Amino acid sequence: MTTSTLMVIVALLAFSAYFLAKKRSRDVATVHGGLNTLHSRPAYYGSFAAILAAIPSFLLLIIWQAIEPSTVESLVMAQLPQATIDAHQNSQLLYSQIIHIANGVLHTEDPSLLAAAGHYQHLEGIGQTLRFVAVAALSLVGLALGWRIVKPKLKARHYVEKCLQIFLMFCSTLAILTTLGIVLSVLFEAIRFFQIIPVTDFLFGTSWSPQIALRADQQGASGAFGAIPLFTGTLMISLIAMCIAAPIGLMSAIYLAEYASPRVRNIVKPILEILAGIPTVVYGFFAALTAAPFIRDIANAMGLSGASSESALAAGVVMGVMIIPFVSSLSDDVITAVPQALRDGSLGLGATRSETIKSVVIPAALPGIVGGLLLAVSRAIGETMIVVMAAGLSANLTANPLDSVTTVTVQIVTLLVGDQEFDSPKTLAAFALGLTLFVVTLALNFVALRIVKKYREQYD
Repeated sequence: MTTSTLMVIVALLAFSAYFLAKKRSRDVATVHGGLNTLHSRPAYYGSFAAILAAIPSFLLLIIWQAIEPSTVESLVMAQLPQATIDAHQNSQLLYSQIIHIANGVLHTEDPSLLAAAGHYQHLEGIGQTLRFVAVAALSLVGLALGWRIVKPKLKARHYVEKCLQIFLMFCSTLAILTTLGIVLSVLFEAIRFFQIIPVTDFLFGTSWSPQIALRADQQGASGAFGAIPLFTGTLMISLIAMCIAAPIGLMSAIYLAEYASPRVRNIVKPILEILAGIPTVVYGFFAALTAAPFIRDIANAMGLSGASSESALAAGVVMGVMIIPFVSSLSDDVITAVPQALRDGSLGLGATRSETIKSVVIPAALPGIVGGLLLAVSRAIGETMIVVMAAGLSANLTANPLDSVTTVTVQIVTLLVGDQEFDSPKTLAAFALGLTLFVVTLALNFVALRIVKKYREQYD
């Protein structure tokens, strides 16, 4: 029996426990004089019984799934003759072959491997049977216990809330540990990179060429890891995108929240938010096939020679269009949440609608607007597909938006594509770039929090 089928069975038993315990609590209340004699509502008795029927069984199933593979592997490998193990240099590969033989994927005439495959099938069958019996029995015990302990004085609500609190603490801890694991994994690999390449060369170098020469006569492989061109390219494209998205998104949010009629708002806002649902590869095609050639032709017509068919301006403009909904939707929600009493008070003092928006609504909504802009900046910094298709892969150190540039995220993807070993500076450079990007994002969050804290105004 598969794990998913077993989980469905446990879920059905948990639902059964809920309804049985809930019905029993009502019966007990009827015997003792009504629902007011119960410590908790019937739904809490049912929820507590469902928790007893489901949680221990799911924990047992998780532990079983974690322990069973290694246990079966050790038992199967222990039955193999030493000569067979010595004939194969890789024991993991040998065990994989045994599994494939047991599943009918591979065929062999080796009697020891056939015996090991039969032993594997036998252990798998026993394991599945024991797993089903143990998990189902534990769930039934929890169901019976939850049904039996239903009494008027049972503090079912306290127990249910305690279980929910423990679950929420577990989720919070898991999120924190996941973040910590990501940061540490990137940090350790970045430290390995900085042991090979000096930090100063990485942060202040003006040449980026991660290809390392394998031969003395190899051309175009200088092994330069100066990240300044990547930082300038990322900053340039993000700045162009924000120059497009911030004013258009914020002004559209003000119009929809303060000036548009409900009918217009209900039509325009969903249409505007459609932009957020378009895949980034579609934006990339649009930028590469339409926006970039159009910008190049306009630049040539204006006498600006040297305009590239792949440019930071094309990528930034299309990226700005893409992140308009992030600014507009969040700013609109924040502006709409400003209490109407503030507007009425400002208008009652003689201020015009535009003055009310500028002096009252925007300051009140500033923390949310800053949050929306920060999300848009993070979206612009982390975008990859549009930059690849519209701005290219050339790490040029330039201030001309008509030139081809690249960004940090694009280079991370480029460095980790293909069959790479994680012991060369070329591959480790991706982790150094990821660590730098993490530090920059953290600094942006810190600055945004300081801005919000400084300009936040408290309203009743």
